Amino acid sequence: MTLLHLFDLDGTLMYGSAAPVEISRQLGVGAEIAALERSFGAGDIGPHQFSVAAHALWADLTPAHVRAAFEGAPWLAGIQDVWREIRERGDYCAVISLSPSFFVELLLEWGAHAAHGSVFPEVPFTRPVEAAGILTPEGKVTVADRLCERFGVSRGDCVAYGDSGTDAVLFEAVAVSVAVNARPYLAERATHVYEGRDLREAYQLVGAARPGVEAS
Repeated sequence: MTLLHLFDLDGTLMYGSAAPVEISRQLGVGAEIAALERSFGAGDIGPHQFSVAAHALWADLTPAHVRAAFEGAPWLAGIQDVWREIRERGDYCAVISLSPSFFVELLLEWGAHAAHGSVFPEVPFTRPVEAAGILTPEGKVTVADRLCERFGVSRGDCVAYGDSGTDAVLFEAVAVSVAVNARPYLAERATHVYEGRDLREAYQLVGAARPGVEAS
């Protein structure tokens, strides 16, 4: 059986932070993005409103800022090791995130088969954000279904890794889920729960097991 491993980015692959936070830090607008993150977490604004506001904050963003944010982010250890092992097993790994596509897609460099984020215009920005391109929690499932079709697997062959309520819909849709440094709401709904800073340890909760089979 071939598996498709689906990874969230913010708070999952990245410990205690998120792509918008790391990007904003490069531009000196950390306090502003923190306020937006609080509003989003409280449900006061949705993914599109958040993205439009973040786009406005990042008016001076350059590719150099993006690269610095990526390289300086607090990534979990072992990401590339895990993805290498997944590939060697003949399985697939992908990232699905509500964060900007121009950041998420950099993870292709680390060995992900696919990386999908909210579609932002190219950096530096010359165009506005379009609502149709912004991912939602439900949109994560839509992307997952497209990836299943691409890789010839089903939802029953998927393992999802996430940390927050925005991953709950995807957790409900797949066979196995791993809550990584997650909020209680999600941890209660996960097959496995991991707390720590090494993706290799979270991956070993699933390990060589397949959906429906207990990992050793």
